[in-house]
Amino acid sequence: MIVAGMGCRRGTPVNELEAALLSACDRARIDPASIRALATGRIKANETGLIDLAQRLGLPLHIVGDEELRASAPRTHTISRQSLAHTQSTSLSEAAALAVAGASALLIATRIVTKRATCALAQSAEAQ
Repeated sequence: MIVAGMGCRRGTPVNELEAALLSACDRARIDPASIRALATGRIKANETGLIDLAQRLGLPLHIVGDEELRASAPRTHTISRQSLAHTQSTSLSEAAALAVAGASALLIATRIVTKRATCALAQSAEAQ
């Protein structure tokens, strides 16, 4: 299973979030249709753009708690000062993707950063 971890600034529109997702898929050289779920932190649970993206793509949006983000942090590859300040996780998008994809999941695309959004992709070990 491939999970897209998403982060964004408050009020980021769905089109910008989708562009970040497509960029991450391009980096990983995967078909966007292979994404099975979106994931984000509790701090972004009410972001309309993320909710709209999940609906647009017909995917579940998993909300990951701060404790789960911190538990996944040792497996992340990038460091975001914003994420550290607000969630105490090194990378919201990477940690969320890893948390939902499972304990043995690996990143297949590290955090992509656009003007207002981030996206990282994690793949569960079962699908590799």
